[in-house]
Amino acid sequence: MEHPRLILHNFLTEEECKELEFIHKSCSTVGYRPNVFSTTLSHLIATNSAHLIIPFLPIRDRLKEKVEEVFGCEYELVTEFTGLISWCKGASIGWHSDDNRSYLKQRDFTAVCYLNTYQKDFEGGLFHFQDGEPKTIAPLAGDAVMYTADSRNTHSVDEVTDGERLTLALWFSRDSSHDEDAKLIPLLSESLLHKSNNMLCSFLPLPASDNMYWYSPNQDSHHDFGFDIRLGRLHALGFDVYYSQGTRTSDLSELQMEPMQLARGDYFLDHKFVNILHALQVVQFYFWKVCNSGTIQSGEVVQISQAQLEKIIEVKSVFMKDPKLAKTIFRSLEQHSFGSATFSAAITAWDDYSCWPLDSWLLRSSQDNWKSGTK
Repeated sequence: MEHPRLILHNFLTEEECKELEFIHKSCSTVGYRPNVFSTTLSHLIATNSAHLIIPFLPIRDRLKEKVEEVFGCEYELVTEFTGLISWCKGASIGWHSDDNRSYLKQRDFTAVCYLNTYQKDFEGGLFHFQDGEPKTIAPLAGDAVMYTADSRNTHSVDEVTDGERLTLALWFSRDSSHDEDAKLIPLLSESLLHKSNNMLCSFLPLPASDNMYWYSPNQDSHHDFGFDIRLGRLHALGFDVYYSQGTRTSDLSELQMEPMQLARGDYFLDHKFVNILHALQVVQFYFWKVCNSGTIQSGEVVQISQAQLEKIIEVKSVFMKDPKLAKTIFRSLEQHSFGSATFSAAITAWDDYSCWPLDSWLLRSSQDNWKSGTK
């Protein structure tokens, strides 16, 4: 083939797309270029969310096998990188090939799975090949495109003008020294060993350093501009964050590791989360699993006092320098149905989703799947 590439329609199911979307929106950090956010497998392990790797494994295996079949390199490839990438308003990339930088010379193939849909979930963000057919790809949830990572497939992505363009990206290499599993398996084993020593089964997330969550235009790390993306995502969904101590602490970076509550409108939700990342994961789980079920129920809520409201405003003033920007970047979804009683049920369901016996399928499947692909 002059331009070796292939598009696979409906490669992922709708449920697979939705689960990966949930993982990304509850765990992502700032990405490698302006207006891009990313979630890597190593980051999931580092933030005590190793169970969220499980949905990636069968997808990754299917993709690698398909790439090897299509391009005639059966049993030759290792996965160099697996990650979720979202492009928000203002993100774009000019013409380039994946091997035009020296540190990417080991990459042989790229595969991209689209997790949401052009003109439904976002505007702009069309994918273009410089030569050959198909010339332009309009992302459609479930579709995958795979191609050789060389100058035969020079490509670009139009600027995203609205919404969040979400993809699962994988890079494959013939060079086994770049196998991501060689790095991930020790991290996973260490994480599970630590959990075993502490007799814990639930994966309560541990946030990474604050600078990994701070978004500002043009990647300006200065905290006078932008917002913390965890609070930004919660804000776009209609939630505020309350710490009983407000921001009166010697180290603001430690504040987001502290227990906190969520508020919605003039009311508190009757649950204390271990930290901001825990709250975000539960909220995203609710909108993935419960909000669209059609069984929204209301329950008891507590009205916010003036003193508590002042602490909420105080937290927002520190971590949400630009609330309007957060709603623009993540699209405001406050209009979605919400019920406090149903949300309480979602917390229990999230606990079940993130709780695994230590001798469970998680350890066996993760290591068996990964070792089977190690050359």
